[in-house]
Amino acid sequence: MKFYSPLTADFFPNEPDLDDEPYDEFEGYPLDDHDLLQYADAVDEAVKKDIADFNGDLMQYYHEDDSVRRKVVSAVPSVEICGNKLCGCMNVELREPLNEGEQAALCDYISGQYSDGWGEGFEQRDIRVDDGTLAVHFWQEDGFKMTPSFEKIQKPEKNSLRPKMQLIGQDGNIFAVMGRASRLLKSSGQREKAKEMCDRVTASKSYAEALGIISEYVETELSPTPAPKRDRGDAR
Repeated sequence: MKFYSPLTADFFPNEPDLDDEPYDEFEGYPLDDHDLLQYADAVDEAVKKDIADFNGDLMQYYHEDDSVRRKVVSAVPSVEICGNKLCGCMNVELREPLNEGEQAALCDYISGQYSDGWGEGFEQRDIRVDDGTLAVHFWQEDGFKMTPSFEKIQKPEKNSLRPKMQLIGQDGNIFAVMGRASRLLKSSGQREKAKEMCDRVTASKSYAEALGIISEYVETELSPTPAPKRDRGDAR
């Protein structure tokens, strides 16, 4: 069984713009689970490295002598790409299914581990990425929710996903935009597409042309909206 939950982060760029209004000297730039998709590999590696210190099983700290303790074999935190988001994922091995009350008790325990236990320590781990440092939060004060699933949420097939990327309100330097798009493509397994895009952007003649090229590889506000398919009955 898996329990999915949102991820957020504070991002501290290598060269912060201290005059940029959204930037906070102590909290950096806020990122949501959509933004974190481009850093999926780095976050996944950091989680695996962190839980290796205690074999990853948070149930070893569960001290209640109840049916949850008897039914749950292990609970190991991870991250997974779900659609166009990077989500927190608690992987729970069961001896037998949990009823609603037991699920609620387990979720309450995991929420506590995310907010005051393991998660509190993990968010203090600096995660180095190419353009700065991340502090990733498995728990949020507002809007935190755990969604149970007995089946794995299907990941998009590699080389078929066109990641989404916002242009409005972001850095207007074309190389910074290209870099963000390149990381998104690489994180979704499209390294060849990332190289092809960068080569085309570098050879482009104008800023507008470069943005158009980027929008062919990642979905932006400039990407064309696909035309709806006509029903066979509409044919003349």
